[in-house]
Amino acid sequence: MPEIAENTQKLLNFIGFKYQNGELNNESLVQIIELSGQYLNLKTISDYSKVNKISYNGAKKFRKVIKLFNVKFIIDNE
Repeated sequence: MPEIAENTQKLLNFIGFKYQNGELNNESLVQIIELSGQYLNLKTISDYSKVNKISYNGAKKFRKVIKLFNVKFIIDNE
């Protein structure tokens, strides 16, 4: 597990460095967010409940919920 934390920090530093030096732009960051969302199978609670035909409250209470940009999402990548 320490290796994952170390790699995460290296990746965050790399992205920050490249952005500050103008080697990544806003569009690049959006693409990184989109790719991350795909790996996480990230969906809003509402979208997740519709796709999986469960209630909103069922999704909210029994799935992994995270908050990004002041919006709640469900991670379902297992």
